[in-house]
Amino acid sequence: GQTASQRAGAMEDQVDRPAVGAGRWGVVGLLKHFAAGGVGGVLNVFAGHPLDTIKVRLQTQARPSLGQVVSEPLFRGTLDCAIKTVKLEGIRGLYKGMLSPLVMFTPLYAVTFFGYEVGKQLQQKKTTDQLTLPQYFNAGMVAGLFCVSVSTPMDRVKCLMQVQRQSSSKAQYSSTFDCARQVYRRGGLRNLYLGTTATIVRDVPGTGVHFLAYEWVRQLLTPEGVARDELGPGKVMLAGGMAGVAGWTSCIAPDTVKSRLQTAPDGHYRGARAVLKEMLRNEGVRALFTGFVPAVMRAFPAHAACFLGYEMSMRCFNWLLPPLGTANTVS
Repeated sequence: GQTASQRAGAMEDQVDRPAVGAGRWGVVGLLKHFAAGGVGGVLNVFAGHPLDTIKVRLQTQARPSLGQVVSEPLFRGTLDCAIKTVKLEGIRGLYKGMLSPLVMFTPLYAVTFFGYEVGKQLQQKKTTDQLTLPQYFNAGMVAGLFCVSVSTPMDRVKCLMQVQRQSSSKAQYSSTFDCARQVYRRGGLRNLYLGTTATIVRDVPGTGVHFLAYEWVRQLLTPEGVARDELGPGKVMLAGGMAGVAGWTSCIAPDTVKSRLQTAPDGHYRGARAVLKEMLRNEGVRALFTGFVPAVMRAFPAHAACFLGYEMSMRCFNWLLPPLGTANTVS
């Protein structure tokens, strides 16, 4: 038989942690996170894709070797790239490759926010435990690891479509799906997942910084005595935008390496390390931060929209279907 203290501990555990399937980890809870993450992902794409196209084109344009004197590069900077793209290809040129992230950002952000919740609960003894900022960073890294399986092939196809420019000759890829099909035919899943190492180096710490910044700014913006799910849309967007800027500032270098690797001709590089060595040898450290300006310019509105969509959707879903055995919050 159990002692009185053992029975009391068992009762405490039952109170602190709801039964499996009763709280946000039940089927309904997972569907809420999936749907809310999908809303956030769609808003992220529409708000940020044009500047993402500019970032990728700046990162992947041909550049001279270190100290070499050659003619002026195709794009002199963010504004010049935007003007030339619109002039030659129209507004649609800025939205090239958008179908890939639009289709894949729903599961990507669902997996990301799900992974973030998993990362938080792994560090909690009780569901009521408050996490520290370093623990939010750890949870974000778990989320980054979760999303690599989706983000790697998505970026591979997206980047190839973004660097394909309008010309008199027939384009190599007629659509996003045609690009994915051709890449797969040339090398199978391994070719679609080219750049996985660089994506891990980018996403794991970058997503940690991303969620750390979001939680920190939310804490600063939440008045004492106010529940976090009562924070206004404007403050949610500010926290999300700052999170995007912090996350991309921390991971622009591995993102540049990834873009170079994923858009190079098949077999040109043996891996991310070979890209990094060539860039440092021929162009210097500064080349790693190519595309920083459009990346940060894109990050604020894109992630402000993403977190707004996610948080407002979760509030709506929790109002329609309150979690059983848990407080009606999104935290």
